[in-house]
Amino acid sequence: MGQLIYSAVTSLDGYVEDQEGHIDWSAPEGELFSFITDLERPISTYLYGRGMYEAMLDWETAQPSPGQPGSFSTFSDFKSIWLNAQQVVYSRTLESVSSSRTRVERDFDAQSVRHLKDSSEHDMTVGGSTLAGQAIRLGLVDELRLFVLPVILGGGKSWLPSGVRLDLELLDIRRFPHGSTYLSYRPVVSN
Repeated sequence: MGQLIYSAVTSLDGYVEDQEGHIDWSAPEGELFSFITDLERPISTYLYGRGMYEAMLDWETAQPSPGQPGSFSTFSDFKSIWLNAQQVVYSRTLESVSSSRTRVERDFDAQSVRHLKDSSEHDMTVGGSTLAGQAIRLGLVDELRLFVLPVILGGGKSWLPSGVRLDLELLDIRRFPHGSTYLSYRPVVSN
């Protein structure tokens, strides 16, 4: 049975996008990018909202550029992981997808996601704060991975849904050069 993991790169004040919807500030530096890539290795399926899918679609044709954070090897590893995983995009407006291992679902259905988790031998991630918020509300998320970058945006799109109470158990914490921090939590199931 696979776990459903929500990973997010956020500002210190908890935003995944700035007030204009930009994410250019969120590119992880070298060691953090290598760490994220290692965490992604066991992932077999990505569940995305339309916006996150469109942002990640660049990995299909991405080429490393000079001065880019991380090594060429890490870049190539991450690209290979993404290209070899299945992607499910939940969107009512997206007509088609251009990536070969992707399918579109119109509705985010808890029962079908539970079935996907139960039938998977590998872990999956849910990407995009809106879709992840739905998964959190439905009790589908088994782990939350937060990568906090040393920037304050002062507003934007939050990484978590509002109006949800969730007690968490800390699984892991790690500090990186340049002030980034990784935090991993598991929801505490109350009896």
